[in-house]
Amino acid sequence: MSAKKVKPVKYTPEPTSSKSTFILGGIAVLVIAVLVIGGVLWQSNRGKARNEGYGTVQNTAVQVELQDDGVIVLGLPDAATTIDLFEDPLCPYCAELEHKHGQELAQAVDAGDVAVRYHMLAFLDQLSASGDYSTRAVAAGQCVAQTGDATAFSAFHAALLSPENQPAERSDSDLTNAELAQMARDAGASDEAAQCVADGARVEQAAVDAEAGRQALAAAGASGTPAVVHNGTVIDALGNDNWVAELG
Repeated sequence: MSAKKVKPVKYTPEPTSSKSTFILGGIAVLVIAVLVIGGVLWQSNRGKARNEGYGTVQNTAVQVELQDDGVIVLGLPDAATTIDLFEDPLCPYCAELEHKHGQELAQAVDAGDVAVRYHMLAFLDQLSASGDYSTRAVAAGQCVAQTGDATAFSAFHAALLSPENQPAERSDSDLTNAELAQMARDAGASDEAAQCVADGARVEQAAVDAEAGRQALAAAGASGTPAVVHNGTVIDALGNDNWVAELG
């Protein structure tokens, strides 16, 4: 007697995708796209200059003074508050701060909302092509400041940290004293200031002042440049977009 044949069962594979799967996949793609676009926009806005178009200090009543310790004070005599700003002319993050908040800060200085005590450091000399660029740039700023021309100093300071002028760390070249002197002239500085820069007249003293500034930076509890100190507190100037507005 033969065995009874078993009727084969037809196998129908389940679909690997369904309408709901396609919908969920589409939503996921949309969410990722939104996150990517949002991230790009956030990064773009994060690097955008605040108060774009204002420029540097314009109020002729603003004063600038080069103090005995090399600190440069910029502001109206009756400014509402004062900050200490520590920078190195070769520091790329200092340039980032100037690009983003320089014009906003200039307007606040013009309005008498804030005065700035600039502590210019030179610890990045070793990363410059000439080996002393930061010190020479600090000296150049002192030459301009000591003439008492606040608008020229503000313009020179902004130019010093601009992408067009700031040398890169470990680059093959930087700016000569003659080029720094021309930059001072372009900023509106006097012939006296430009000659001081060209001659390197303040380089030796600038080195002493920059070291004093480095010690003041450490005493303030900051770990590097740029550093903004207000009423004894180090401000997150690169992380907080609203720090200038919050000074009051």
